[in-house]
Amino acid sequence: MHDKNWTWTNYLSQRALAQADNVRAQLQRTMERFDVDLISLSDERKLYVNIRQALVCGFFMQVAHKEGEKGNYLTVKDNQVPLALCLVRILKKWTDTRSQVVALHPSCGLDTQPEWVIFNEFVLTTRPYIRTVSEVKPEW
Repeated sequence: MHDKNWTWTNYLSQRALAQADNVRAQLQRTMERFDVDLISLSDERKLYVNIRQALVCGFFMQVAHKEGEKGNYLTVKDNQVPLALCLVRILKKWTDTRSQVVALHPSCGLDTQPEWVIFNEFVLTTRPYIRTVSEVKPEW
């Protein structure tokens, strides 16, 4: 458990940290049950790349590709594509009629406009935006 004073002083939520600890423990138990090795990386750059690769594996339906020079993105969606298909094949060969033109939300935190992004939130205000965005590579 995290000290309440420490979390308050560091602008963190004790409840959120406890929940993160709980999720980590669940993942650890699942990995042990399926005999998957727990591996720690000392190279933070590789660690973040691995995390983004894992996110793409689970959320490949929430990927968007930059279209043109105006900063617009086209979401990539299709519920009929088998999950076993490789992400590269999906990203390189196909977009569907349900794809939508969106923009990066001003609060997304990116200072560039990467070619491919994965997003967590779709926000509809004066125009459609994607928020909580991270750059991904099509070969992932």
